[in-house]
Amino acid sequence: MTSFDNEPAVAHDTLAVVPTYNEAESLPVLIEHLMRIDGLKVLVVDDDSPDGTGQIADELAASSDGRISVLHRTTDRGLGRAYVAGLLEALETQARFICQMDADLSHDPSSIPGMVRRAADADVVVGSRYVNGISVVNWPLRRLVMSLGANRYVRFVTGIAVNDATSGFRCWRREALAQIELASLRSRGYSFLVEMLYRVHRRDLRIAEEPIIFVERRHGRSKLSAGVFLESLWTPWRLRFGRS
Repeated sequence: MTSFDNEPAVAHDTLAVVPTYNEAESLPVLIEHLMRIDGLKVLVVDDDSPDGTGQIADELAASSDGRISVLHRTTDRGLGRAYVAGLLEALETQARFICQMDADLSHDPSSIPGMVRRAADADVVVGSRYVNGISVVNWPLRRLVMSLGANRYVRFVTGIAVNDATSGFRCWRREALAQIELASLRSRGYSFLVEMLYRVHRRDLRIAEEPIIFVERRHGRSKLSAGVFLESLWTPWRLRFGRS
């Protein structure tokens, strides 16, 4: 599964939103495997990557028979902002199920059909690293401890009953995603993921978790910065005592 050797099963009426920033090496590999999923369409949201990722995405789209589209962003950068733009664009399509995933090959495309099947009975399906044990490959112990601690912290502060609230691999029913009021989300970094899930929690929407195997990025560098880390510490408290 983690080697991407298996061809995934069919997934109909599904769109995958993939934000990119300096993913020139990984994006072609990811797209190759996403295109093996019959019926799946892909929206690449590029944040004006200086390494040419946007141009590569355009080239891949041109040869995809309409299955790949590209949204180029040049202002208001950040993972959260990129996802807002991409998910809002996705809601303008006819997709019944809208997935979000990283472009760095840490999320296995072959998990998508299973997540879509689970979404038939849930409003959002979280691809979880922490269901049925711990399913993380190539992480140092310090990184794993930080991630587990972050998820406990989020559960304690917000009350979200999810094992992996910080996972960026998700599948949404379009009706549920439309209720999240994406345009008013404030977070810019990874805490965007918690903010979205908190709105699901507050609206009593159905959350399911699908076990995945998470593999540390194979190319490029992590986008985690001190500012993003501090925002992640503050956001759960802002959500709990603010209005969402």
